[in-house]
Amino acid sequence: MEVQLVAAGKGWQWIVDGYALFRRSPAMWLALTVLLGVIWLGTMIIPVFGPLLFNLFSPALFAGLMIGCRAVENGEKLEIRHLFAGFKERIAPLVTVGGVHLIGTIIVVGTVLIAGGGSKLPAVLSNPGADVETLRAALRSMAFALAVGAAIYLPLIMLIWFAPLLVVFDNLTPVAAMKLSFTACLKNTLPFTVYGLAIMGLWFVLSLPAVMGPAGALLVIALLVASIPVLVCSIYLSYKDVFVARSAPAAGGNPFPR
Repeated sequence: MEVQLVAAGKGWQWIVDGYALFRRSPAMWLALTVLLGVIWLGTMIIPVFGPLLFNLFSPALFAGLMIGCRAVENGEKLEIRHLFAGFKERIAPLVTVGGVHLIGTIIVVGTVLIAGGGSKLPAVLSNPGADVETLRAALRSMAFALAVGAAIYLPLIMLIWFAPLLVVFDNLTPVAAMKLSFTACLKNTLPFTVYGLAIMGLWFVLSLPAVMGPAGALLVIALLVASIPVLVCSIYLSYKDVFVARSAPAAGGNPFPR
């Protein structure tokens, strides 16, 4: 497959078009988001193995959401079953991708702990007698550890970003899908930078009601939950632009009807 180089402005357009795709079936998108959150919470209460299992099978769940995006785009009805569609479509390669993500995440976490000296900051904060210089040193150590972790985690994200879609929609092997995903992200660094900055900016704006107290905090949580399916749709649209030639919309029109 050939990787397309897209304009920087596409990073913002993916979010705009993602919202348009979300608006086709908002209630079901929110239901799928809540269900996914319940599954995540359910795995978190299982000691040790729960989080590992969720990371292992998360590409299959993600692929299901992508299949849902394609269904909505094609005018089909979005259903709960779409969340689990990835388990029926090439589950073994998707789990392989999940395994790479799991191992990579463990390496990143271990590296952060080592670089941060075993996470000294919580111990320093819990010590009321700690002096200012000790606190500063702990903060510097933690900042360095997080920077190292981010530098390692970014390539892992690039490997995984498009991989489930390439496995499900294009029948690529896990290794080929991850290689192509990394290449696509690297080639489109500029639009993905715009995309990331736009998301951070939007989440900052959405978090502003938190200053209103408990009611504002609840509103922030609701807004953030509502933003998740928009981002899911935007990932699908980034795949469409980077890998699949899209027909141009009518002049002045939106690629998705309102």
